[in-house]
Amino acid sequence: MDSYVTGAVIRRLRENKKMTQEELAAQICVSGKAVSKWEVGKGYPDISLLEPLAKALGISVIELLSGENVSNRNRSFNMLRGKFYVCPVCGNVIRATGEAVISCCGVTLPALEAEPADDDHAIRVEAVEDEYYVTVAHPMTKDHYISFLAAVSDQGMQLVKLYPEGNAEARFKISRVRDLYAFCNRHGLFRRRV
Repeated sequence: MDSYVTGAVIRRLRENKKMTQEELAAQICVSGKAVSKWEVGKGYPDISLLEPLAKALGISVIELLSGENVSNRNRSFNMLRGKFYVCPVCGNVIRATGEAVISCCGVTLPALEAEPADDDHAIRVEAVEDEYYVTVAHPMTKDHYISFLAAVSDQGMQLVKLYPEGNAEARFKISRVRDLYAFCNRHGLFRRRV
């Protein structure tokens, strides 16, 4: 992934659209020389040009900055294969059901890889009538805590946001739940199959 839009990305996207440098330049009100400089790595587009450049190339600004096209080739998705993203700045939790470039607070977020729950992050489950009562015996201090618990089924997701100095517990409807997740703000995402 590129840290900023590069000439190689601009060239590849422009050629995919079957545009000349001059045609692209005309769409975003710059000279053909400017586009040529970007493509050979002798300069970068001004930040004010990113939105018109992305529009001319038929992609989003985030895709342009990441250097990757994001397209959903599989129109039907599987909730169980979705991905979690957590913003390190504000703590926002995002769940995507397909390929995505996710950005929050100016940061492009990596998809979290869930690990099997270990002894320090053991996800305990008790069935109580039509619900799972889920707990994690984990410190819940201001600096080290479980940020959220989630239950994912083939039909959807249930998520409970947790806060420091509270309890790491939640109740989820049992209906078709297959995976339970716990996110530790220091150690990442953990999963338990139900």
